[in-house]
Amino acid sequence: MQTEQTFVIVGGGLAGATAAASIRDGGFSGRLVLVAEENELPYIRPPLSKDYLAGTAPRESTLVHPADWYREHEVELIMGHRATALSTQAKQLMIATGDVLTYDKLLLATGASARRYPSPAGNLLGVHHLRTVGESEALKQALVDGTRRVAIVGSGWIGLEVASAARKYGNQVTVLGRETVPLNAILGDQVGSVFADLHRDNDVDLRISVRVETLEGDASGVTGVRLDTGEIVPADVVVVGIGAVPNLDLALSAGLTVDNGILVDAGFRTSAPHVYAVGDVANVFHPVLGQHLRIEHWANALNAGAAAGRALVGETVNYDEIPYFYTDQFDLGMEYSGYGPLTPGAEVVIRGNLAAREFIAFWVTDTRVVAGMNVNVWDVNETVQQLIRTGIRVDVKRLADETVPLQSLLPDPGA
Repeated sequence: MQTEQTFVIVGGGLAGATAAASIRDGGFSGRLVLVAEENELPYIRPPLSKDYLAGTAPRESTLVHPADWYREHEVELIMGHRATALSTQAKQLMIATGDVLTYDKLLLATGASARRYPSPAGNLLGVHHLRTVGESEALKQALVDGTRRVAIVGSGWIGLEVASAARKYGNQVTVLGRETVPLNAILGDQVGSVFADLHRDNDVDLRISVRVETLEGDASGVTGVRLDTGEIVPADVVVVGIGAVPNLDLALSAGLTVDNGILVDAGFRTSAPHVYAVGDVANVFHPVLGQHLRIEHWANALNAGAAAGRALVGETVNYDEIPYFYTDQFDLGMEYSGYGPLTPGAEVVIRGNLAAREFIAFWVTDTRVVAGMNVNVWDVNETVQQLIRTGIRVDVKRLADETVPLQSLLPDPGA
């Protein structure tokens, strides 16, 4: 690898920082620059709604690498400055400082931003969105005294994780969800109901099938959430958890092909030569599914970031990892692996006890496992992924039978 080459990474999250490590591990000895809009060392996001928000982990635990790592690996950090424009013809990246970086290869890892509350009421004092470490710190300070009335708009993963942290501090918590069951778009009604019961058992006022009309407040801050029925849910802290949107400004300005993210192939190549994309912003072609997937989860940023780094140094990459994510809420821990697009209409097979919240759920299509989720059952995720990856046909009765070792359902490696 020629030392005079310059590789540029745009994005200060897990995907970008992991790609930097992979590039150096791949033998690249040229100039390597990472541009981060936030004035923070690259960090991971799951703790922002989990243990860091709950006060059980220090801020340093969110870092991908310590500061010394970047110096030791000669990664130039440009922090606190936005990349404003990209010319793929000139192979130049413009920074808000006025500086211009000329690159040989460039990786876009610009991530996603929290979807903002769609009216000026979202700017009221006491209204929080959660995507950055600064936003997590501000929300933690609002929750820590345990006396607040907290209303959470949205009953997805972020909303439920914040509800868990807020209740652990002792706050009064109301979750407002549009779905008939929390998470049912992902998990279905049966498994989603496990999370509904979990929150109600922990004194969360979970209100489903409701619609928010607006946020109420005055000069001193937010005072409540008005529903479309006219009811006002009192609140002095409101958390808006209504999803995220990919950060596409740079890609659009450069004329890259965009469709629910930056479209890339299984090797993370965009429509422009020498420009790659990875992480929350990338809609990556998955060779197993035969379609593009944009995934906003920690494991994708970690694994895809490493793979993208290998692609930049010239390795042939055909990224086919099984999507994975996890959650921690109250005393429930969960891991999910699988192909979400294949789960609608699938048979849900339960191994274990739903009521006790100790089980594995499998989504089975045409006798093949396409997704699996282990709840408070550990050291099985690798086997679940093997069942998915091999595509072996399974007997659903044996799959549900706890007396049948899960490993025995896999193909015989000696056969």
